[in-house]
This record gives sequence, C-alpha cells and structure tokens, in this order.
Amino acid sequence: MSVGFNRNKRSFESFRIAFSGLSHAVSSQKNFQIQLFIGLVVLLVAWILDFSRFEWLVLIITVALVLAAELLNTVVEVVIDLAVKEKLLPDAKIAKDVSAAAVLLISAFSVIVGLILFLPHLV
Repeated sequence: MSVGFNRNKRSFESFRIAFSGLSHAVSSQKNFQIQLFIGLVVLLVAWILDFSRFEWLVLIITVALVLAAELLNTVVEVVIDLAVKEKLLPDAKIAKDVSAAAVLLISAFSVIVGLILFLPHLV
C-alpha cells in the first residue's frame, strides 16, 4: 500500500516541478510569452472559424511544437550559460545559435501550416 502512495507522491511532485518550470517560462521568458500569446490568438480565431476536428488536431500539435521548442531553447541557453560561466566559447555559441535556429524553423513552418489551415476559411 505504501508503494502506491509513494509512486503517487512522486508523480504529484513531478507535475509540481513541471508546472513550476512552465510558470517560470510564462513569467520571465519574453519569447515564450510572445509565442504563447500568438498561440492563444490563433486558437481563438480557429474557434471562431469553427475548425473541423482534424484542423484542431493539426493546429494544437503545431502550437504545442512551437511552445515546446521555445522551452527547450531556454533550457539549452541556461545550461550553456551555467557551463561556460562568463566566457562564451565558440562551440557554446554554436549550440545556442542552433537551438534558436530550431525555434525559428519550427515557427516558420507553423506559419505555413497556419496559412494552409486558415486561408480556406478566410477566402
């Protein structure tokens, strides 16, 4: 009986930690705030346009990918900053730049997905 309780307690703690990280990103990461705002606006417009179930599925996955990429980019930047302290090594800069490029790429493709989803409803 105590094994199940401990497992549930650990699961609850894992969720608490994850929500703490999400709260940190929402409150302190400007790019995440921008992406979140855009995602919420896009979801609201999709609701107004009465998206189909399939369109909702594609849209939600796309928004989630952008937000997750932004979170992972934050992780990469923080870990690299901690590892190199005050001296930004060339390889550390490359890692940070490539991480930011991943967010840029996912964001660019999300715009394409958005156009494919929204244009038929608007024309």
